[in-house]
Amino acid sequence: MQWEAVIGLEIHAQLATKSKIFSGASTAYGAAPNTQACAVDLGLPGVLPVLNEEAVRMAASFGLATHATVAPRSVFARKNYFYPDLPKGYQISQYELPIVHTGYLDIELEDGETRRIGITRAHLEEDAGKSLHEGFHGVTGIDLNRAGTPLLEIVSEPDLRSAKEAVAYMKKLHSLVRYLEICDGNMQEGSFRCDANVSIRRRGEHRFGTRAEIKNINSFRFVERAINFEIERQIEVLESGGAVVQETRLYDAGKDETRSMRTKEEANDYRYFPDPDLLPVELDAAFIEAVRKTLPELPDAKKSRFMEQYGLSAYDAGVLTASREMADYYEAVVEASKVEGKLAANWVMGELSAALNRDGIEVEDSPIDARAFAGLLQRIGDNTISGKIAKTVFEAMWAGEGDADAVIEAKGLKQITDTGAIEQMIREVIEANPQQVEQYRSGKDKLFGFFVGQVMKASKGKANPAEVNKLLKQLLDE
Repeated sequence: MQWEAVIGLEIHAQLATKSKIFSGASTAYGAAPNTQACAVDLGLPGVLPVLNEEAVRMAASFGLATHATVAPRSVFARKNYFYPDLPKGYQISQYELPIVHTGYLDIELEDGETRRIGITRAHLEEDAGKSLHEGFHGVTGIDLNRAGTPLLEIVSEPDLRSAKEAVAYMKKLHSLVRYLEICDGNMQEGSFRCDANVSIRRRGEHRFGTRAEIKNINSFRFVERAINFEIERQIEVLESGGAVVQETRLYDAGKDETRSMRTKEEANDYRYFPDPDLLPVELDAAFIEAVRKTLPELPDAKKSRFMEQYGLSAYDAGVLTASREMADYYEAVVEASKVEGKLAANWVMGELSAALNRDGIEVEDSPIDARAFAGLLQRIGDNTISGKIAKTVFEAMWAGEGDADAVIEAKGLKQITDTGAIEQMIREVIEANPQQVEQYRSGKDKLFGFFVGQVMKASKGKANPAEVNKLLKQLLDE
């Protein structure tokens, strides 16, 4: 542990506008190649970019949500480089004067420690097109549909010290942009992707080491693996007497390794200069205040409220508020069912989440909506069914067999709460197992579970467990 990693992330969040940042072309995903790139996106002679106000509003909302400064004046610049998927020969971005700067995000680590990660800046820019290599022999295909799509590039301070911290920060940011509804966070479609700057230094050293930048990582798992590989690679280089080279690297998920793309000597000089076709963006206090009023309840505030209002642990509240959709579903369930918050949390985090993960769907697409789920919890709460039977009812509801009451009725699953009927079953079990009764009464208390199981088996799982335990204890102690 003589080495310490120093990590900063640059995250590109695709803004959820309907049209591009400087044109009216659609940003919808999945269109046929090159059908959503208009004259402005292609930079044809005589066209002029017009800034999308919604992209500005979204950037400002992000700044306010991260305790950052939303700049009253920001400037667009041209970042010049030549690549096949960049039709204009430059990318419109922000350089010296970004729209958001000097913010922070608090992350919670696995050991419960909270760390504050600085956000250096967040700036608006247009995306490039996409180079396609698969399915082409000896040539590269170019799809310019993505050219001009609005991005918010979020640059952290080099405050992260491990791959796990980097993933925690990235997940928190992913949750936040979805709460704000400024990005759909779809990593498979490239809506949320990450570049990681990684260096190492001896523990206690204050100067930064030479960094490598790992480009375009598009999953939390790959971010962790890529950073861990890069940390180990750099340690090995230094411990063998070599020197880390400043370079850009790619992560190969198939081989679980990073490999060099270009070194510092080959890096582009982007020759930034203010874009002459775009005026500076000037935001007055009234605009910023209007954006502030549109902010939803944010994850940290919602987590604190869930703990206070529903009596949840920090862990449970954190899981339930990690996504806005899950938090909304949970609250709707509690409100409709009137059961205690912990019971609802256990079921939403347990059976529901397991089924969602198993079938690979999001909570908003659940076949059991919040009201129907609340109906199931009501039947647990009023002792119509036991928790065990409720799992059977849940699976039937998930399969589309109706609401909780309909399933309970159709399958005859109503819980037996009649103490007389339960007592009769217990007496029959006791009579059928005289040897175990004798052993229990001679001090083998663990046999109590055996008797409970026998009674539940006799009742086909329908006997109220609390009544079974109470009456069984009385009758065995006679």
